[in-house]
Amino acid sequence: MFKNLSKKLSRTLLKIRNYGRLTEKNIQETLDKIYINLLEADVALEVIKKFIRNIKKDSIGKKINNNFTPGQEFIKLVYKNLIKIMDSSDKNINIAIKPPAVILFIGLQGVGKTTSVIKLAYFLKKKYKKKIIVTSTDVYRPAAIEQLKILADKIKIDFFNVKNNLFPKNISKKALNYAKKNFYDILIVDTAGRLHIDNFMMNEIKDISNILSPIEIIFTVDAMTGQDSINSAKKFNVTVPITGIFLTKTDSDTRGGAILSVKYIIKKPIKFIGTGEKINNISIFSPEIIASKILGMSSELLIIDNIKRKIDFQKNKKLIEKLKNKNELNLQDFLEQIEQIKTIGSKNIINFLNKMNINNIQNFSNPIINILNIDDNTIKNTKAIINSMTKFEKNNINIINISRKKRISLGSGVPIFKINVILKQYNQMKLVTKKMKKKHNFNKMINYIKNLFNSKN
Repeated sequence: MFKNLSKKLSRTLLKIRNYGRLTEKNIQETLDKIYINLLEADVALEVIKKFIRNIKKDSIGKKINNNFTPGQEFIKLVYKNLIKIMDSSDKNINIAIKPPAVILFIGLQGVGKTTSVIKLAYFLKKKYKKKIIVTSTDVYRPAAIEQLKILADKIKIDFFNVKNNLFPKNISKKALNYAKKNFYDILIVDTAGRLHIDNFMMNEIKDISNILSPIEIIFTVDAMTGQDSINSAKKFNVTVPITGIFLTKTDSDTRGGAILSVKYIIKKPIKFIGTGEKINNISIFSPEIIASKILGMSSELLIIDNIKRKIDFQKNKKLIEKLKNKNELNLQDFLEQIEQIKTIGSKNIINFLNKMNINNIQNFSNPIINILNIDDNTIKNTKAIINSMTKFEKNNINIINISRKKRISLGSGVPIFKINVILKQYNQMKLVTKKMKKKHNFNKMINYIKNLFNSKN
């Protein structure tokens, strides 16, 4: 899914990703390319315009480089606005009513309604342990009713069978009465595919809806059909009040236009997506997951989320304030930072920098790179060494002679040569701090520390 769109957007964003400074010109150039990428993906024009307008409003003339690099912060704005287009506060299926909760599936022909009915029945049975029955009012398509029955039997869901070829309205009445009498929690009703220009069929679906009074009316959208499905959904919504969207065939090489457009255009939430042909290939719709797939950032965002959960922001805020007010870090400050590295995992930080294409990481001094490459065992030893020092020693490292080192070694259980290594590393870091401040590169250093340890949105 989104293979082509993701590839194009990745190329578009690659250049701005590593910019150290964003200008109105390079932001506009990037937005123009994104506009074309989305247009080629069959995203609705009004959605594209709104999307571009929002990013422009959030980026041009504003300070957006609080975290990561400015280019990466711009990508986060793209990600945030992709989510905004697709997100809704009412994403959950509504079954919290007096039984039976009726769910009505509607849509065009050939979009996968029957399979989607079974997928949702399977999902609700597994997740909520509900007593469910399904039925079909599709008396027009040969074997449509039999198809639903076979699929229902396969997942051990009850099926309301109509022995005589009744009218859809009569099937609806009988199915609802049966569900009530037999104490079913949920009744899911499949319907025939129909075009919104077919007045007879549209009146029929309105009558079915009036009979069933469904708590949910799910419009099924084939993700491969693009704008046609969305235009149809708008017409259907005039006839019956759609409550949600079920997207099918999202495992295909779809252009992605329908997914990015449907919620914004018809103002109804996407609730479920079909992710494959198997009955269990159904997922609750997640705009965050879809947005990360569109940007090709799934693994990067996972790393960011992991880091967010582990960072102690208060300690890093204090550290940055200390750096603003004095020339160097003491050993206690140094310890706090390497403890955070241990908590996050140095590999996670390195992976994060690599994944986010921070190519200029190699431009930083070797002492910083060395700290990021410290393994957990070294961090453990470093913590033991520093904890074995007196407060005076931590603030006055130059007084640590051989006799003090012996005492520290005895208290920490770490050999003297390792104590020498950590003290050397700390001295290197002090030099880096002083050098950067003398050259008026303090902001660069602060931003670098923020890039590693801060992730406020």
